[in-house]
Amino acid sequence: MKIISFNVNGIRAIAKKNFHEDMRSVNADIICLQETKSTVDQAREVASELEGYHFYGNDSKARKGYSGTAILSKVEPISHSIDIGISEQDQEGRVTCLEFEDYFVITVYVPNSGNDLRRLEFRQDFDKSFLAYLKNLEKTKPVVVCGDFNVAHKDIDLARPKPNYNKSAGFMQEEIDGMDSYTSSGLVDTFRAKTSEAENYSWWSYRGGARDRNVGWRIDYFLVSQSIMDRVEDAFILSNVHGSDHCPVGIDIN
Repeated sequence: MKIISFNVNGIRAIAKKNFHEDMRSVNADIICLQETKSTVDQAREVASELEGYHFYGNDSKARKGYSGTAILSKVEPISHSIDIGISEQDQEGRVTCLEFEDYFVITVYVPNSGNDLRRLEFRQDFDKSFLAYLKNLEKTKPVVVCGDFNVAHKDIDLARPKPNYNKSAGFMQEEIDGMDSYTSSGLVDTFRAKTSEAENYSWWSYRGGARDRNVGWRIDYFLVSQSIMDRVEDAFILSNVHGSDHCPVGIDIN
């Protein structure tokens, strides 16, 4: 199974670029999307041009055209669900989950703390609640969780760690602590388990030609339960796929 995760930064906007062509070329079994910025029906309409996939989505109830997640799967799941069961954290369509025979696949768009850090506390609460949700799912079967976690975990995960540490959203210690909680609770960062190479990023600012200069951040992740890490054959970043300020990341799992 090839599974990819892609923050599309607006599914209707990226559909006007090379999204469908790129996704056909990647040919993933499961495509997880974040920041669809659309209703479920609008995202389904865009996805319908990719033949052979079952579509499942979630959208923002609080603010139209904001946030949103979706999963496209060639294999029909046993079941699907949305949200994590906490009303104040379930208003923005941030979680979509599919259950398969051997594991759950969950996609998440973790809240951005914001340039003024106004949502840092909300984001911290979300991290705690989402981890509890994942651990509850693990009581049934292992999890494969992917998406935009809006944090660079270690210095190696962004081009300029020193000027950003504790000054910029995405590299605040509180956010790093949140990712530490995931990885210390039995969830494995698949990409870092497979490579220790630097300069591997999944998001670049639109400013100053950052992507051309590879001044980026790795804020998109695949985390899997420790119990199935031995089934992950590869973890990769598809930096050649454009159309968004993010690029897809993925795993091959048997």
